[in-house]
Amino acid sequence: MNCYRKITEDLYWVGGNDRRLALFENMFPIPKGVSYNSYLLTDEKTVLFDAADRAIADVFFANIAAVLNGRPLDYLVVNHLEPDHGALIKELYDRYPDMKIVGNVKTFMFMNQFHEGIDPNRLVEVKEGQSFSTGRHEFKFVMAPMVHWPEAMMTFDATEGILFSADAFGSFGSLDGNIFNDEIDFDREWLPEARRYYTNIVGKYGMQVQSVLRKASSLDINMICPLHGPVWRTDLGYIIDKYMHWSKYEPEEKGAVIAYASMYGNTESCANRLAVMLADAGVKNIKVYDVSHTHVSTLVAETFRYSHLVVAAPTYNNNIYHIMHAFLHDLKALDVQNRTVGIIGNGTWAPASPRLMTEMVQQLKNIRLLEPTVVIKSSPKDAQVEQLEALKDAIVADMNA
Repeated sequence: MNCYRKITEDLYWVGGNDRRLALFENMFPIPKGVSYNSYLLTDEKTVLFDAADRAIADVFFANIAAVLNGRPLDYLVVNHLEPDHGALIKELYDRYPDMKIVGNVKTFMFMNQFHEGIDPNRLVEVKEGQSFSTGRHEFKFVMAPMVHWPEAMMTFDATEGILFSADAFGSFGSLDGNIFNDEIDFDREWLPEARRYYTNIVGKYGMQVQSVLRKASSLDINMICPLHGPVWRTDLGYIIDKYMHWSKYEPEEKGAVIAYASMYGNTESCANRLAVMLADAGVKNIKVYDVSHTHVSTLVAETFRYSHLVVAAPTYNNNIYHIMHAFLHDLKALDVQNRTVGIIGNGTWAPASPRLMTEMVQQLKNIRLLEPTVVIKSSPKDAQVEQLEALKDAIVADMNA
C-alpha cells in the first residue's frame, strides 16, 4: 500500500518510516524511530531525489509507482550515497531501465564500491554550480563535501526555491503523517532529536557546514527538504540559526551539564550537591546525567547545547572510569570546543582521574578550565564541600561575566 504526500504541485514525498530500528547506524538509540525521505518530481522529466534504506523498500517502491502512475522514471539524483539512502539504488536501476543516475565524481566512485553492474552510460556527472533542466524546473548543484561524507551534495530547485539538503537539517524521529515543520511543535517534540542527530552524526564537520551555509546564503530558499525528519516550508531562519550555533560550536544557552560516573554513590553525591548549590545561586539550566545510564549521544548533544560542563568520575585501574573516558574521547572526536569545564575526581589510594580528565579536556579546542579541581578521597568531607562551593562560585561568575 502506498503512503505519500504532496509537497507542491508537482513534488511529492515518497519516503517512509522505520519504527522498528532500535539503533541508528547500529549505535545511536532512536526510540522515536527515523524517517527516510525521498522526493519525486513530476515535471516534463520525472526525477527522484535520493533513494532510501532497504527497511522501507516495499512502501518506497509503492509510493514511486503510485505517483508516476505509469510514467517512466527519468532521473535519480543522488545527493548522498550512504546506505540508509542509497541501499536501493541498484534495484531502482533494474526496475527503471531508462533511468539515469545524476551525481558527482565521488558519488560514482563510492557507488561502484556498493553496487556492481551499473552501466557508465547511464551516469550523468555534475559539478559545483552546474545547471540541470527537467522542463519547468531548473536545478543547480551545490557540493557539500564532508557534510558528512566526501561525496555529499545538495540540489537547489531555482524555479521554486527548494533545497534538497541531503543529511543537513535532518533529525532522528519518524514522521507520523505530519511531514511539514508547521504541522508539528518542532521546538517541543523534535528539537532534542535534531540536536542529537546533528551533534553526533555531523558534529565533527562544523567548518564544512559553515562553508555550505555560506553557499546557501546566496540562494533564495523557500523550502528545505532533508533526508531525515520534517520538511521545512516556514520559519527557515529557526533551523538555520540552530545550525549556525552548532557548526560554530557556540552554546545555544547558558547552563551547566554535570556528567558524573559513580560506583558507590560518593562521586554522585558531589554532583548532586553541586547541582543544588548552582540552583541556590540562581542558575536555571542545570542537567545532571549519570554517564553509566545515559547514552553518550545524549551527553554529547547536551554538551553542544549548554555553555558549561562539569565532569565527575572516580579512578578505575589507575585511569578514568571507562565510561567517562569514552565520553571525553567522543567530545574530542567530534571536535567539541568553546566550552567552560569544571572537574571533580575521586580515588581511594591514588586518585588519578582528576589529572587524567584534565589532560583529556585540555586536548579540546578553546576550552576554559575552572578552578578549583575538586579532589575526593573515597567520600566527600567538609573540605570537598568547600571546594564545591568554590567551583560553584567560579561557574556562576563565569556565566555572569
